[in-house]
Amino acid sequence: MTSRAPLSRKLSAIAESATLKVDAKAKALQAAGRPVISYAAGEPDFATPSFIVDAAAKALQDPKNYRYTPAAGLPVLREAIAAKTRRDSGLEVAPSQVIVTNGGKQSVYQAFQTVVNPGDEVLLPAPYWTTYPEAIELADGTPVEVFAGADQDYKVTVAQLEAARTDKTTVLVFVSPSNPTGSVYTPEETAEIGRWALEHGIWIITDEIYQNLTYEGARAVSIVEAVPELAEQTILVNGVAKTYAMTGWRVGWMVGPADAMKLAGNLQSHLTSNVNNIAQLAAAEALNGPQDEAEQFRLAFDRRRKLIVSELSKIEGVQVPNPLGAFYVYPDVQGLLNRSWDGVTPTTSLELADLILEKAEVAVVPGEAFGPSGYLRLSYALGDDQLLEGIQRLQRLFA
Repeated sequence: MTSRAPLSRKLSAIAESATLKVDAKAKALQAAGRPVISYAAGEPDFATPSFIVDAAAKALQDPKNYRYTPAAGLPVLREAIAAKTRRDSGLEVAPSQVIVTNGGKQSVYQAFQTVVNPGDEVLLPAPYWTTYPEAIELADGTPVEVFAGADQDYKVTVAQLEAARTDKTTVLVFVSPSNPTGSVYTPEETAEIGRWALEHGIWIITDEIYQNLTYEGARAVSIVEAVPELAEQTILVNGVAKTYAMTGWRVGWMVGPADAMKLAGNLQSHLTSNVNNIAQLAAAEALNGPQDEAEQFRLAFDRRRKLIVSELSKIEGVQVPNPLGAFYVYPDVQGLLNRSWDGVTPTTSLELADLILEKAEVAVVPGEAFGPSGYLRLSYALGDDQLLEGIQRLQRLFA
């Protein structure tokens, strides 16, 4: 009998999402009765504001929402997204330049599919969100990591980008605030990188999903606001998941030049068609409605941010840059490696994360998921009591 043909080589090369893998392991241990505290998932612990839920409930009563709708999104939501893009990113776009997607991940995937050709090199500042390199490779591109450590607040410079640029470089990934680090580029840093990209004709994919979650007076200036001329070579990715505690609703979007959005729209028409209509109408209400609860979420994140930075900084061997955005802290833990802790000597942050889960029953994501070893990502989007208890467990383990 002839053996069956092999599975897809391209898909076989994709790694599982490290953040979801750690979160799933933590939840499995919790289900088994272990008191695990997880800092793994980038998911707010708040309930979606009731006025958004009410809009969804109302939408359920309208039979027209049970049918197929335009693949690129409902007009009311595309208009709301265009208004938000003008308000928060300083970019005037028509609703026709907006494509509504099944969460931000689909936007990221489609953005790379839209502008990357086989063999293209994509500059990827590291630490980076774990999905970016996989999405680049799925588009037959080559991710080129450009690393900035804690000493640079995890922000790359134009000099580093220029050193990594070749004649194959066609795209730059720009993320501010950053997942996993929480770093926010200053307006001046953003403008300098934007002018460099403009000079070299490089596409920019900018993920702005955390743009409304900033602290200490920082503002995440969009790269198209800093350098308006970039509008014709930039795709903006965003969504309602983080700001409005709507991770499970799966509504994101992409915004960009008309010709690029035409290609992305064609792809989506075959890939998924329209996003769930009920979720789309809820997202429109989130963007158009009162922002009071979203602001309360931000203030709660700010309080937790201060707490986790303060408490982690008490652990000798841990360097904690102060994050000004998102809801992550990304400590440099190289000072904890190659030392014995409760009979175990971790040499990498992957081994350190395993030690922490086993000995302290705390789930964190190792730096290997986001770039070089020697770092940990902790989300502070969890309850205040658990937040403090988990860090105190680390303090006891590394005392």
